Amino acid sequence: MTENVPQRVAIVTGAARGIGAATALRLAADGLAVAVIDLDEAATKGTVEAIEAAGGKALGVGADVADAAQVEAAVARVATELGAPTVLINNAGVTRDNLLFKMTETDWDTVMGVHLKGSFLMSKAVQKHMVDAKWGRIVNLSSTSALGNRGQANYSTAKAGLQGFTKTLAIELGKFGVTANCIAPGFIVSDMTKATAERIGEDWETYVSARAAAIPVARAGQVDDIAHTVSFFVSEGAGFVSGQVIYVAGGPKA
Repeated sequence: MTENVPQRVAIVTGAARGIGAATALRLAADGLAVAVIDLDEAATKGTVEAIEAAGGKALGVGADVADAAQVEAAVARVATELGAPTVLINNAGVTRDNLLFKMTETDWDTVMGVHLKGSFLMSKAVQKHMVDAKWGRIVNLSSTSALGNRGQANYSTAKAGLQGFTKTLAIELGKFGVTANCIAPGFIVSDMTKATAERIGEDWETYVSARAAAIPVARAGQVDDIAHTVSFFVSEGAGFVSGQVIYVAGGPKA
């Protein structure tokens, strides 16, 4: 961070592990103070300690992003303890995969609640701080599943919805110095993809090798690949980039 710019405060949801944790660590390394939000506050400890061990500033907060009261309380706590948040990474996500005829209403509602309602509630709560500061960055995590994926009618719909949400935020908030962009990861080695391999009954190493073989850059994605892209969108230099969806998938196709 340059000397004439105050320390930014970022919120990363679903940051106890995986892409969220890697993103929180990267933003802290970039000089931001980071609020690590996850459903269970105790689960944020590892990410917070890793940031602090590297000399950064972090705060762990427990909140269900699909619950309006918990979101408001979490954002208020971040503003009080770290400072007004002007960077928001909507990363929290869950899967409830199943073929359409087996998918329950609860499977649908849970995925919509976390991905779509959660991103809406978090963005609504944080945007007031961005507008006041006349500067802000929102990054939403979509997925190549937005293009359609067997067994993920709920997840695909939510991830596609986030792309439209992002573009609308960009239009509405741009005049306040706020950008909104979207990252759609391809195959990333994470707990979530391990759960997918388990669901379809495939050996993890075999699953990774098979997926990597179909990717033009001939490797599986890593959580740091996504964190690096978030870092770009959040940077001071990316202020003229807004409403974009970038597929970080090792090639042009899912």
